[in-house]
Amino acid sequence: MSTASQTDQWYASWFDTPYYHILYRDRDYLEAGAFMRRLTDSLHLSKSSHIMDLACGRGRHSMYLNRLGYRVTGVDLSPSSIAFAKAQLRDNTTSTSDVENDKSLLPIDASRINFEVHNMTVPYDGQFDAVFNLFTSFGYFDDVADNVNTIKAIHSNLKPGGYGVIDFMNAPFVIKNLVAYNEKIEDGITFKQWRRYEKGHIYKDIKFTDQERDYHFTERVSALELADFTNYFKLAGLELIEVYGDYHLNSYDAATSERLIMIVRK
Repeated sequence: MSTASQTDQWYASWFDTPYYHILYRDRDYLEAGAFMRRLTDSLHLSKSSHIMDLACGRGRHSMYLNRLGYRVTGVDLSPSSIAFAKAQLRDNTTSTSDVENDKSLLPIDASRINFEVHNMTVPYDGQFDAVFNLFTSFGYFDDVADNVNTIKAIHSNLKPGGYGVIDFMNAPFVIKNLVAYNEKIEDGITFKQWRRYEKGHIYKDIKFTDQERDYHFTERVSALELADFTNYFKLAGLELIEVYGDYHLNSYDAATSERLIMIVRK
């Protein structure tokens, strides 16, 4: 059996494989959609607003925002994910069974959504009414300076008065409740997952075999806390105006909240 190699940037190799999407295929998109409704309502975004979905993956949430009536630009580092999103848009295969019962959603308006490959650590060419960075799509960088660079890029990509949203894990809660090992079977593949906290990072080792080939990927996320982000926002010139602890927009509590959802304004 052969073993898959990794690039220097683990996230560039792992996120660009089909196995990443197989492993995480059961994410709760109904919950995510309800969160985006609450979020856009709480920010009082008009339907003329242009939202950037920063680190959009395959674009499913960008499309949901578009079906809520917003203009959306989804950007991601993964060329295969962006190609997948563009193909869905082109082939009109964006309908998803988990939201089809929601009669308030509009049809996809392809004239008001686009996808591009982009590195989030540098500014995108354009400004937006809001920039959303959802579902812990932050803190993967090898160079910690890129944390600040990303926040500064968000600042550059916001119109004056625009809102930035970073939806991150609540590190203290995650570390306290870390599951050391589990297995998950998807598409006949057994994904073995080991988790640990070490030197300011949360690691997940993922091992599996497919078609007689062994794979091993390691996810690494910085265990950033609210104080870290507060410092980044100050350096970037962004005002922290609200902090939520879950997708229902309840107040944040460091000990008990599952999420760290931060709203900033330029």
